[in-house]
Amino acid sequence: MIGAIEAGGTKFICGVGNEKGEIFEKVSFPTETPEITLAKVVEFFKDKNIERLGVGSFGPIDVNPKSKTYGYITKTPKLAWTDCDVIGYLKKHFDVPMFFDTDVNGAALGEATWGAAKGLDNCLYMTIGTGIGGGALVSGKLVHGMLHPEMGHIIIKRHPKDNYEGKCPFHKDCLEGMAAGPAIEARWGKKGYELPSDHEAWDLEAYYIAQGLVNFILTLSPEKIILGGGVMKQEQLFPKIRKEVVELLKGYVQTTEILENIDNYIVYPGLGDNAGLLGALALAL
Repeated sequence: MIGAIEAGGTKFICGVGNEKGEIFEKVSFPTETPEITLAKVVEFFKDKNIERLGVGSFGPIDVNPKSKTYGYITKTPKLAWTDCDVIGYLKKHFDVPMFFDTDVNGAALGEATWGAAKGLDNCLYMTIGTGIGGGALVSGKLVHGMLHPEMGHIIIKRHPKDNYEGKCPFHKDCLEGMAAGPAIEARWGKKGYELPSDHEAWDLEAYYIAQGLVNFILTLSPEKIILGGGVMKQEQLFPKIRKEVVELLKGYVQTTEILENIDNYIVYPGLGDNAGLLGALALAL
């Protein structure tokens, strides 16, 4: 029995599953203060007899096992969670091996294990919703280094017709600041799902997301790109993004995936809404 936690900035999802990627039971609740939220996590798992636990968390987080703050959520915009020792708290209640990474790194691993990138050693997972984040599997290993990928905060070119200043509290007009859900709402006065599918917002959205993807194609060379999150439930975005990616690359990347098979290269998560939870399960494995 393996425990899995998708620790999101909006909601926590906890589940119990096995090494085949089967989820037997799960629960979801809003992300409140650490005291309230983590107590609910402990309550869910207390009688599940889990043998190990994977946690995929919103960030920034400390993923370096040698660090004194390993297992912490660090300087996050979600202020109540700043410097929260997530793994330390859970260790007080469960004496099992624990594995900690970003929710998007976990989702990338989950998709490579059971989903759209199954069998591939190189893939990119991006979530585009309340925020934008990315995780990457390169040569079969999740990308870490000084920290972990923060792909939502890359610098992009502004669309010539876009005068919106950007929503990111740190950078204003980074990718997240221009294309995440809150930016859509601030720019147009409505949430994304309230806008019609032919609204000009989606051309603008595709313009920004494609820029990010082109940067990652040129640096990480993923064999599959998976786009999840609430914004990507707008299915009309996928053909627009694919078209923009091809136009931005201008023939520089001569691969079958880009030139002939891009519909199967930039895709929705194979694991659907369970990508994050199954990603946490994969981390534990």
